Amino acid sequence: MKKVRLEIVGLSYSQTQSGAYALVLGESTGSRRLPIIIGGFEAQAIAIELEKMSPSRPLTHDLFKAFAETFNIQVTEVLIYNLVEGIFYAKLLCNDGTKDVEIDARTSDAIALAVRFNCPIYTHEFILKNAGIVLDDESTPALSSEEAEVAKPEGEETETKSGSFKDKSTEELKSLLKTALDEEQYEMASKIRDELNQRKKS
Repeated sequence: MKKVRLEIVGLSYSQTQSGAYALVLGESTGSRRLPIIIGGFEAQAIAIELEKMSPSRPLTHDLFKAFAETFNIQVTEVLIYNLVEGIFYAKLLCNDGTKDVEIDARTSDAIALAVRFNCPIYTHEFILKNAGIVLDDESTPALSSEEAEVAKPEGEETETKSGSFKDKSTEELKSLLKTALDEEQYEMASKIRDELNQRKKS
């Protein structure tokens, strides 16, 4: 199954869900973006490592890295391998020098460890196709605080200010989707896209 390498494009506060953050991943050689809502603790863990800050005491992900390296275990790759009912699933690919082992992980934790082990992040093409947002302009715009996720936070329902799109026609939704993308309102775009995908399945 084809894998696509991702890079961290940005991390911003979600205005639609208290205490949550939008982690935006982008394909390395394309214009598609994969936004994911994560919790505040995981967002802090990712941001601290990206900014190369040193907390006074080790955070949980720092402890995991120290523990793993003590026993000669390296995280060699993070793979976001599935998307079920709006929830992303990820795994760590680890090696102890003799064998490779896959470990299931929440996507937010997996990304926090990926930045610490400096390992690549991948996803499958079908996930980007179903959950990715395509930018018309290949240059990456500055991420705004209004950008949010394609999926629900892990294990939680997501509220949206845009309300229900069920009473709108498919053509109206396509028009709204284009407008949302043009205005970089990724959260609304993701909701519209979900509704359009749901209609295709019906």
